[in-house]
Amino acid sequence: MNDPERAMLLSVHPRFAIAILAGSKTVEVRRQRVAAPPGTPVLLYATAPTMALVGMARIASVHVASPKEVWSAHRAQTGITRREYDAYMSGAAQASGLTLADPVSFYEPVTLSALRAKGSFHPPQSYRYMKGDDLRQVAEAGPVVVTALREALGDLAPA
Repeated sequence: MNDPERAMLLSVHPRFAIAILAGSKTVEVRRQRVAAPPGTPVLLYATAPTMALVGMARIASVHVASPKEVWSAHRAQTGITRREYDAYMSGAAQASGLTLADPVSFYEPVTLSALRAKGSFHPPQSYRYMKGDDLRQVAEAGPVVVTALREALGDLAPA
């Protein structure tokens, strides 16, 4: 990984978070180019009604191409129907297929209220990168995140 103190915070619908953590959905698709190297830790934020960090995974690879090419290469791993994919990708010139590996469910999800109690936490519409203080804030919100980040980032994880 080029930047060992960087992680991705990825917002997903609860059904997709469950499927990623169960290992049945191994590719997450996005409408824009994602530039994250293999090995990047991904914190999974399940949107409403869950509204919590529920686990994490690692990026194994990123495939950036046309929406048609990404679908052709990864359709069986996306956990969505062709109709859902086409509706989501409508109007997009390119797509990213993030292959996720090593999913870990947090035994205790870190709620949005717990995250906000430690600072101004705003879940992203799609995704965002987190470094330094952002990672420390998330780690302070739940001990389970500290453990997972330490395993993913080693000695560089927030204390």
